[in-house]
Amino acid sequence: MRKTNSNLVLINGVFITSLLIANVVSSKIVYFWDLTVPAAIVAYPLTFLMTDVIGEIWGKDEANKTVKLGFWCQCISLFLIMLAMLLPVAPFADNQAEFTSILGSSFRVVFASMIAYLCSQTWDVWIFHKIRDFYIMHFGSTRGGRWIWNNASTMTSQMIDTAIFITGAFYGIVPSIWSMILSQYLVKVIYAALDTIPFYLLTNSGDDRK
Repeated sequence: MRKTNSNLVLINGVFITSLLIANVVSSKIVYFWDLTVPAAIVAYPLTFLMTDVIGEIWGKDEANKTVKLGFWCQCISLFLIMLAMLLPVAPFADNQAEFTSILGSSFRVVFASMIAYLCSQTWDVWIFHKIRDFYIMHFGSTRGGRWIWNNASTMTSQMIDTAIFITGAFYGIVPSIWSMILSQYLVKVIYAALDTIPFYLLTNSGDDRK
């Protein structure tokens, strides 16, 4: 991927979309392959891939800007959802209960998500560049090392995110909180390993960046 403003806008767009969709669907608990995880698992891991791509191509400062942008977008979306819920209901509308049930129940989820988001994404950007800079200092380039900081940053930040989010959002609701934490983290580790391929495809420019 070329280092252009249009590509940066595109990556940020995917990041924000994935983040907001994850917040909306997080209150749904899904069960497959004997694993219990929030439905956000389909969208949220993409955010870590996007910040890693931004960090690799545009640098640490730009990645941190994206993290801050995501936080403020979450705040705005939460405010707009609350405003929509407070608006008077049309006399003929009969779906207010469902609307409130779906979006109203997500406030605790979104609050837990925002705390987990700040902690995990900040760690992700920091450790990504810490490992990357250390590697370049010792080997002189990024050759052969991109998979290391991509996987190390994503897997450790997903651990932080999962523990904070699941505890904050579902403690006292699901019967086995530790089982849910381990299940979600297992799925996220698989995601992290698989996103190595798109990470290389998106960050490969034919040279070794320093």
